[in-house]
Amino acid sequence: MKTINSKEQNQEIILANHPSGVPTTDTFKINDIDMPAIKEGEVLLKSIYVSVDPGMRGFMNKGDDDAAGNKFELNKPITSRTVAQVIDSNNDDFMIGDIVHGRFAWQKYQSVSVDDMEKVDPTLAPISTAVSMLGVPGLAAYFGILNIGQAKKGETVVVSGAAGSVGSIAAQIARIKGCRVIGIAGSAQKIAYLENDLGIDKAINYKQVNDMEAAIKAACPNGVDIFFDNVGGEMFDAVFANINRHARIAICGQIADYNEANPPQGPRPMHALIKQSARMEGFVVYDFKDEFDDAKQQIAEWYNNGDIVYKENLIEGFENIPDAFIGLFSGENIGKQMIKVGEVAENQK
Repeated sequence: MKTINSKEQNQEIILANHPSGVPTTDTFKINDIDMPAIKEGEVLLKSIYVSVDPGMRGFMNKGDDDAAGNKFELNKPITSRTVAQVIDSNNDDFMIGDIVHGRFAWQKYQSVSVDDMEKVDPTLAPISTAVSMLGVPGLAAYFGILNIGQAKKGETVVVSGAAGSVGSIAAQIARIKGCRVIGIAGSAQKIAYLENDLGIDKAINYKQVNDMEAAIKAACPNGVDIFFDNVGGEMFDAVFANINRHARIAICGQIADYNEANPPQGPRPMHALIKQSARMEGFVVYDFKDEFDDAKQQIAEWYNNGDIVYKENLIEGFENIPDAFIGLFSGENIGKQMIKVGEVAENQK
């Protein structure tokens, strides 16, 4: 076993208050805590990359625990997808130096059951991609476009939130499949990224458009065959008004409503779904967990061949995790919002 330097400082970030609307710094609290001891079968982890996602906002609401156990408890550490390094082990399957990923607490150091994590294959792509391109965001894009959207060459695909961690991969997979791809984002920088770096056909800056429904119609003169929705709200309404017969709609996220206590009632889509013989399906990535390995191999192959590019909005410092999370709702980040909180110990690899 490895002896941990007693001067090492461990910290955690807890949910201090249930937020109302967009979270603030008062939603969180940083505590100094003891270094953990590991039990038989456990490993001691050092956090390296912490991922934050808009969907975590719903887990912060006050209310009864949901069936999936996703609610964050007051005065308990928040959890999110994290890449970490094993620095001590009481399990024969995980060695000191191994890189792993899983849903871990916002702590610098923590003891974890090996049932709650997976090893990262560093030969596929940089290790940070285990929680970005090769993690939940990339997998959600893959299954949403291919399994639900069933993208075919020549079809028109619209992706909302197209410059984000999920949308940027979804747009590129649709492009790879020979689709005409329209991305929706909210800044000139994001529009340039989508059209120049990702190579999609057309990007629409919704902040510069007065009539979004008309803008979609102009960008999609032959209608919309596949809609990959990360946003919801009025954005959904505008795209939905342009769907074709037999369109497929993959509902991945609804960031427009995450901070709304009483989300506004939009148009009811049932009649139009019947009229167009269209299909709308919400999903979580774990619906397809049996296909994860094949999907990761394919995404990594596209990445290593140069068919897919990805961007990480990397912020440094454990103490900056709350601000990084809050920043998701300002719409400024491009790609995956991540925080680097530690360095890989090269001599342990």
